[in-house]
Order: sequence, then C-alpha cells, then structure tokens
Amino acid sequence: MKKNKENIECRSVCPIACTLDLVGDKWSLIIIRDMMYLGKSTYNEFLNSKEAISTNILSDRLIMLTEVGLINYTGTAKRKKYKLTKKGLDLKPILESIAMFGIKYSSANKEFLSHVKKTMSL
Repeated sequence: MKKNKENIECRSVCPIACTLDLVGDKWSLIIIRDMMYLGKSTYNEFLNSKEAISTNILSDRLIMLTEVGLINYTGTAKRKKYKLTKKGLDLKPILESIAMFGIKYSSANKEFLSHVKKTMSL
C-alpha cells in the first residue's frame, strides 16, 4: 500500500481508489453531506441524523476526517464545532453527482431531495 500526503494508506496509485480510501465509507459522506447541505456542525447534530450513526463510529469518522484535512474544528473538547475545509468543500461536485445518481436510480426521500436541489446548481 502507498501512503498519500495525508499519511493515509492508498490501495494503489489510482486516483479513484485513493479518493475512496479517504471518503469511501458511507458514514464519512453522510457527515460531509450534513455539514455541506444541512448546516450541521456539532457532534450531537450529527448523532441525530436520520441514518442513526453509532457514537463510536461517529467519533472515529470525525477524527479521521480531521486527520486527513477534510474538516477542522474550533472550541473545547466538549464543545467542538466542525467545519469543512477547502479540501472538504471540494467534494461538492462528487456529492452532487452521487445525489443525481440517487435521484435517477433510487427511491430516495423526496423531502430531502427537494432541500438538496435548492442548494445545488442543478
């Protein structure tokens, strides 16, 4: 395995595989979605998402997303407020493409999709 500049192990030199190594699990993308489109920024806000992420996975993903530079935080250990970095914001076209695929090929929640459509340039 190769390590990229964030010290994350990549399976190969393929840019798709390396991107998936950074954000390829469903929880990371859900957290990023919540930050980008729903304005969530605290641990409890993420914990209250409809997808029902467990506390240990949420903690793990927030640490990992911080370590790879997709998010950062301000505040004390008990009152962290998370924010997407420029690198995290650069995931917007990827999330929009995934959303468009879901709109086209799944029976996704119409209420959420209407909210996302308002925030996207579709």
